[in-house]
Parts: sequence; structure tokens; C-alpha cells
Amino acid sequence: MVDVGQKPATRREAIARGSIRMSREARQLVRSGRVKKGDPLQAARLAGIMAAKQTSALIPLCHPLPLSSVHVELTPTARGYDIEARVSTTAQTGVEMEALTAVAVAALTVYDMVKAVDRGMVIGNVRLAYKSGGRSGVYRRQERKKR
Repeated sequence: MVDVGQKPATRREAIARGSIRMSREARQLVRSGRVKKGDPLQAARLAGIMAAKQTSALIPLCHPLPLSSVHVELTPTARGYDIEARVSTTAQTGVEMEALTAVAVAALTVYDMVKAVDRGMVIGNVRLAYKSGGRSGVYRRQERKKR
């Protein structure tokens, strides 16, 4: 594990994004609120938050961090859902892994709840979109415009 003991605690934030694509039938089922297991969007939000809080138990050598906030949003798209996680803390190391983990687990939760209807769902494009704080400063991914 990297020694961060001499680093100052600073405000840090990370935003990660990803998506889950699904069949028309699966989208209609989710959007109509008829998924037998319950609301996959609410479950995914909660799962993402819980995953961010447990990242150090999931990713080897990842520091446990006191998270100040975690927000997970799922936005409908023509082919499924875009997922965004925003995580912040004041600590000696960043929260990129927490944000990425939140997105991945939120997507996996949707998959688990809807797989009876569509086993062909595709989880993808999980990436860091933004991070601030620490010695390396601000990072912003240059997103390509959708065509």
C-alpha cells in the first residue's frame, strides 16, 4: 500500500461514468415499474453508494476513506441508462476508485434485477470523467460528442 501519511488532507472529488445497454423489452419493463424484483434504479443507486463505501475491501491495496458524500444517478437513454457517480472526501488520497466502483456496481445491480428478461445487456464505457484535489490537481476527460 502506498504511504500517504506525509500528504496533507485536502478536499477531493471524483466523477465516474458508465452505461448499461439493454433490449427494448427490458427498457420498457424498467420504465413501467414492472420488474418483479423491485425498482432496479433505486436498488442500483443504493448499491452504488454502498459499493463506494466498501471500495477498500474490494480493491487490493486501496486506502479506506471517510467519504463525505456519494451520489449515484441513472439517466434513461435510447438504449438503456447512463450512470454517474460523484464522490467526495477530505483525505490524503483521492476517491477515483470509489467513484468507479460505484458506477460498476450500480450497473451490475441493474443487470442482476433485469437479467430474467435480457441476459444480453452490455455494461460498458466505465471511466473517470473528473477528479480534483491532491498534488496532481484537476483532471477532466475530454468527452466526445455523441453523433
